[in-house]
Amino acid sequence: MKKTILTIAAFAIASLAFAQGPGHQRTHIAHHPRVNQVNKREDNQEKRINTERKEGDLTRSQAHQDRKNLREINQEKRDMRKQDHGHLTKADQKALNQQLDKNSQKIGN
Repeated sequence: MKKTILTIAAFAIASLAFAQGPGHQRTHIAHHPRVNQVNKREDNQEKRINTERKEGDLTRSQAHQDRKNLREINQEKRDMRKQDHGHLTKADQKALNQQLDKNSQKIGN
C-alpha cells in the first residue's frame, strides 16, 4: 500500500514537471549576448503562456502544446551551443528567433 502511494506521488510530481516549459532562462551570461537575447524571448513567451492560461484565454491542451514547442526550441538552442563552445552564431540566433516568432503568433490563437 505504501509503495503504491509513493509510486502515485512520484508520478504526479513527474507529470507536473513535464507540463512546464523550459522554465526560467539565465539572461545575463557574460560574453553571450545572442544567448541572452534568445533566453529573454523564451522567458517572455513562458510568462505569456502562464498569464493567458490563468486568464482562461488558453485551454490546457493549447498551453501544453505551446510549452512543448518552447521546449523543442530550447533543446535546439542547447544543441547549437554545444557545436560552438557555448556560443550562438548569428545564423543560429536568426533561426531561433524565426522559430520563436512562429511560436509567439500561436500563443493565444
